[in-house]
Amino acid sequence: MRERVARADVPAVAPRDGSVVYQVRFHGRGGQGVVTSAELLSVAAFDDGRHAQAFPVFGSERMGAPVMAFCRIDDRPIRTREPVMRPDALVIQDPTLLAGVDLSAPLVVVNTSGTVEAPGRVITVRASAIAREHLGRPMPGAPLLAALVAATGIASLGALEQAIRERFPQAVADGNVAAARAAYEEVLARAVR
Repeated sequence: MRERVARADVPAVAPRDGSVVYQVRFHGRGGQGVVTSAELLSVAAFDDGRHAQAFPVFGSERMGAPVMAFCRIDDRPIRTREPVMRPDALVIQDPTLLAGVDLSAPLVVVNTSGTVEAPGRVITVRASAIAREHLGRPMPGAPLLAALVAATGIASLGALEQAIRERFPQAVADGNVAAARAAYEEVLARAVR
């Protein structure tokens, strides 16, 4: 059983509509770890003393099919269970899905080294390349989560690393943690410039 610990060093992040709950929608393809990413973010937020939920939506259940997952984070218990229609942040794990996703969220985090046009703030991260460097496979989940954490403070990097270590065997966890740290530092370095 997980113990909730309030963390004073994790700032509250206000969603765009003035409510307390922060909503994230993940888009990717089957096999990229979209559902796992949403779960890892919810575990990290929970470990930081917040309430969190994560759940997926599947179409056809096969490798390469579009997949969506959701995560809600709040300082109070979360009662709603419906899909996230107006996210505070979007995480796009496969840039080939950009044309089919409404990008009108305050924050969009995209797995690409290119540029992306969207109405809100866009953070691009070469997440697949970072993962390949540290993990040996192009699994963008951990680097994208770290970029989201760096941009919002919705969870701490330490809690994200702990969630990764609890989920994966040591060798896989070590690679994912290294990839997450690299992406986190990259996003923070860009913010300083």
